[in-house]
Amino acid sequence: MATSRSRVQRVGQRMANWSEKWIPNPFLFAVLLTIIAYIAANLATPDGPVENVRNWYGGFWTLLTFAMQMVLILVTGYAVADSDFVSDYLDRLASWPDDNKQAAAATGVVGMMGGYFHWGVGLIVGAIFAIFVARAGHKRGKTFHYPLLCAAGYTSQVIWHVGPSSSAGLLSATDDHPFVDVIGVVPLSESVFTMYAFGLAVLVLVTVTITLYFLAPKEEHADGIEEYAPSLLETDDVDALSEPTDPEPQTDGGTEAAMPADRVNDSRIIAYLIGLGMVVYIVDYLAQVGTIGEALDLNLFNFIFIALGLFLHGTPRAYMEAIRDATEGAAGIILQFPFYAGILGIISGSGLSDLIAEGLLEIATPATFPVIAWLLGGFMNLFVPSGGGEWGIIGGIIGGTAVELGVSPGKAIIAYGTGDMWTNMFQPFWAIPLLGLTKVRARDILGYTMIIMIVLTPVFAVGLYFLPY
Repeated sequence: MATSRSRVQRVGQRMANWSEKWIPNPFLFAVLLTIIAYIAANLATPDGPVENVRNWYGGFWTLLTFAMQMVLILVTGYAVADSDFVSDYLDRLASWPDDNKQAAAATGVVGMMGGYFHWGVGLIVGAIFAIFVARAGHKRGKTFHYPLLCAAGYTSQVIWHVGPSSSAGLLSATDDHPFVDVIGVVPLSESVFTMYAFGLAVLVLVTVTITLYFLAPKEEHADGIEEYAPSLLETDDVDALSEPTDPEPQTDGGTEAAMPADRVNDSRIIAYLIGLGMVVYIVDYLAQVGTIGEALDLNLFNFIFIALGLFLHGTPRAYMEAIRDATEGAAGIILQFPFYAGILGIISGSGLSDLIAEGLLEIATPATFPVIAWLLGGFMNLFVPSGGGEWGIIGGIIGGTAVELGVSPGKAIIAYGTGDMWTNMFQPFWAIPLLGLTKVRARDILGYTMIIMIVLTPVFAVGLYFLPY
C-alpha cells in the first residue's frame, strides 16, 4: 500500500480478523438459533421435546411465500441496477467529485438514495458507483481512497428499512401475512410513508454524508483503486459491469440469420408488450385504491420492478441473463428462511412468544418501546442477517407488544427496522455482492462502517424517542 494503515483501518482489520475467527456462516447461525429456541421452549413452556419438534415442523414451511417474495426483491433490484441505462448514468455522474471528501460523500449519497427506494438496487448501485468514482479519479490523476468509497457504497443498507422496500413494512401491508391476526394489515401509509420514517431517513442521510466527508483522508494518504483492484482499471473488465450479458444469437445451418427462437428471445416487441401490460395493471390498480401508500405491498412492489427491468433491459434474453446473474446472492434466503420459519413455529406454537412479550411489557412504556424495539432488532440482526427473516421470527412479538402498549404497529415496524439496518454496519452479510464487485475484503471497509454505526447510535436513540409519528 502507498501508506501505513490509519487507526480506522487498523480497527477494521482487528474486527474483521475477530469476525473471521469467531463468527460462523449465517446458515449455521440459523441452526444454532433453532437449537436455542428449542431448548428455551422445553425449559420455559409446558410443551415437551416431541411437541416442540412438531411445533418446529409446523412452522417450517409457513414463510415459503415470503421467502420467494424476498428472493424476487433481491434479484429484480439487482437487474434494474445492472442495466445499461443505470450504469451509464452512474458513469457520467462519477466524474463530478474532485477530491476525497467529495468522492466519499457523493458515493454515500448515491448508495443511500438507491437503498432508500430499493435495498437491492442500492446494494448494486453503491458498488458500481464506488468503482466508477475511483476509476474516474484515477483517469484524472487523482487518488480517491478506495476502501472508504466501498464502505460508502455499503451505506445503502443503513437506510433501506425506512424506505418503500422495507421487508417488514411490505409484508405487513400484504393480505394474509403471518401476523395479520395480531396487528392486522398495516399499509405503508402507516409505516414508511409517515413523518416518523421520513425524519429518520433524513437524519441518516445527513449524518452519514457528513461522517463520510470527515472520514476521507488527504490525497497523499489515500490508497486508490490501483492498490486494491487494478484489474478494474482495465477497460474490458470495468465495462463488463455495464455491458449487456446476452450471448450472440445462434445460427441455423451455418447461415447468418438467427433462428426463430433467437429472434423471439431478442425481441424488444415482446419485452415491451409484457411490460406495457404490467404497467396497465399497475396504473389501474393505483387508480382504484387511490394512493400508493395504501396500495403498495410485497407483490405489487415486485411486479413494478419486474416491469421496470423488462423496459430497461429491452429483451427477454437480456433480462433473463440479468436475473440469472443475481440469483447467486439469493442462496442464503432460499436455504435459511425455512429455518427462520421453524424458529417462529417453536416460539409461537409453544407459547414462548407470549412469555417474551410479557417480559417486554414489564420493561417498556409507550414512549420507550420504539427504542427497545430498535435495540432488539439490532441485536437480532447480528444472528439473523435478513430484515425479512428477523421480522418473520419476532414480528408477532414486537407487533403484539405494540398493540398492548397502544403504540401504532406502523411505528413499531419502523423502530424494529431501524435496529436491523443499524447493525448492518457491523454485520457484513449483505456486503457480499459489493465485495465481489469491488474486489475488496470485509476487513477493508469494516472500520469505516463501524464508525458510521457508532455515530448513528445517539442519532437513532434520540430520533426514535422524540420524532413525531
